[in-house]
Amino acid sequence: MLIRSTKKLIGCRPQRLDATQVHAHNTSVILHLAWEAGEISRANLARESGLAPSTISAIVAELLDMELLSESHIARSNGGRPPIVLRFDDDRFQILGVDLGATHVSVALTNLRGCTLAWRSRDHAVRADPHGTLALVVDLVREVLAEVGADLGRVVGLGLGVPSPVEIDDPDHLSELILPAWNGVRPGEWLASRLDLPVFLENDANLCALAEAWHGAGRGLDTLAYIKVGTGVGAGLVVGGEVFRGAHGFAGEIGHTAIDSSGPPCACGLRGCLQAMVGSQAIVERIQQSLDTAPSSLLNGLEPLTLVALSRAAHAGDPLAVEAVAEAGRYLGIAVANLFNLVNPSRVLLGGGLTAAGDLLLEPLRAALRERALWASIAQADVRLGELGDRAAALGAATLVLRAAMADPVMFTTRLRAHGARPHSQPRLAQTQETP
Repeated sequence: MLIRSTKKLIGCRPQRLDATQVHAHNTSVILHLAWEAGEISRANLARESGLAPSTISAIVAELLDMELLSESHIARSNGGRPPIVLRFDDDRFQILGVDLGATHVSVALTNLRGCTLAWRSRDHAVRADPHGTLALVVDLVREVLAEVGADLGRVVGLGLGVPSPVEIDDPDHLSELILPAWNGVRPGEWLASRLDLPVFLENDANLCALAEAWHGAGRGLDTLAYIKVGTGVGAGLVVGGEVFRGAHGFAGEIGHTAIDSSGPPCACGLRGCLQAMVGSQAIVERIQQSLDTAPSSLLNGLEPLTLVALSRAAHAGDPLAVEAVAEAGRYLGIAVANLFNLVNPSRVLLGGGLTAAGDLLLEPLRAALRERALWASIAQADVRLGELGDRAAALGAATLVLRAAMADPVMFTTRLRAHGARPHSQPRLAQTQETP
């Protein structure tokens, strides 16, 4: 079963719903409020949702039976009957988040709060070996489950981050231009069948932005951008608290915006794209061309020469490495200036191996930004490194599943029933006669 992500429902109640749909929507509202609060009373659920007390009582009873909520304790009364505090159970279910990079596979097992319970990552030629990649995903999934003694029956779903644009109408179709070896391979369908899980696909940069918005350096911001610099260069945009995908799902392809119309050819067929200037292959090729004139460089003899190794050499003061990082920073600054002028995000976050260079990358980037962004954009321009590092995409993939399940709570009961478990009644605290 392959499922696309759905939007958070709070504040956007669908119209013309039948009774079942209304109930599912109301359950989603209550789940979101309980998740965000951690602990909350029935009365506060009623106040914040605007739902009738009888509706709150009925849905809370169902969520108690599913063990997504539990009655934690009886709080002190401020007048009237003491309220019973409900607690959202972060550990009732688990979620799998998978990051397919160009050269690695990473798998995270998280709880419903986004806390990583187990993690595995392996180097792999993802671009060239689709079937080996998917087999490795299954192996790593089994490893993370075994590490914590979990089983697939309590896994809500699997989020899959891919280094490719993801079409809104056909998310399981990956770009033949970017991933030619994956032509005809439908990774979501394959994994859903093999693991008996719903699978949600999204572009890796979009997932990094989502993860930072929920768990990292973008918390509390309504509009942000995340630029991931690795083998390729992509951007994820969060606008109004939602990932912005554009009309067909291709928004954020900042790596294929023109930086120099007479620049080197790009894998996409154009010339002078940002990716052709700061993608890892482009940077390594420029360094290799300069090594003959810098025999004492720390970069000589490094195999493979990675962006992380480049950043370490730059921190050690290697002139060739310092200039290579600064050059990449200047090119990125041009792209970021255009981004601020077009989108005006509250913050731009950077991720990928090159960010290990820190200020050696940020300072030339910010200098180029000041030269090219409109004064109104630059006045409040905030560019910094992401907080989640190389786990951002996998954590974002898990967050994608969490959002979908919170919007469609049937996913929780479906998982229980699919594996023979049933909701059951919990013991109630003495004050269960509390009225919202």
